[in-house]
Amino acid sequence: MARQETRTDEETRTDDVAWTDPTCPVARTLDLVGDRWSLLIVRDAMDGARAFTEFQQRTGIARNILTDRLRRLSERGILDRHTAPSGKRQVYALTPAGRDLFTVVVALRQWGERHAFTGGEARSVLVDRHGERLPELRPADSRGAPADPDTTSVRRDD
Repeated sequence: MARQETRTDEETRTDDVAWTDPTCPVARTLDLVGDRWSLLIVRDAMDGARAFTEFQQRTGIARNILTDRLRRLSERGILDRHTAPSGKRQVYALTPAGRDLFTVVVALRQWGERHAFTGGEARSVLVDRHGERLPELRPADSRGAPADPDTTSVRRDD
């Protein structure tokens, strides 16, 4: 796979990424954040984790893998890394590009609620500021009608 010298926007840095499928936005997104540990780190950052130990405790990830994923997510512009006010540790925060993954995380959560649990199994619930569950995410076409694999197609945008 050839390395691409590419910038997708001001936030996400992709200079060092070897693209699996260079013209597919889904493949490029997975190349950037597609492994489970990266997405769980992003999920936990959305839930307030900032320090290495917080990410490790929440995910149970091995230290070496966590170190690698935090480095990669920072290098690619998903997380911002800086020194804590105490000067003793590094802390991480989502960049605008990282925050923009919220819809992706919600979609994965909702898919999991529908397909990864049996009836009555305990699970966490995402609620809004009023304590209510978020409505189900559903894509719509340009006229507001439901969109699905039968009503959409992929074309090149040259």
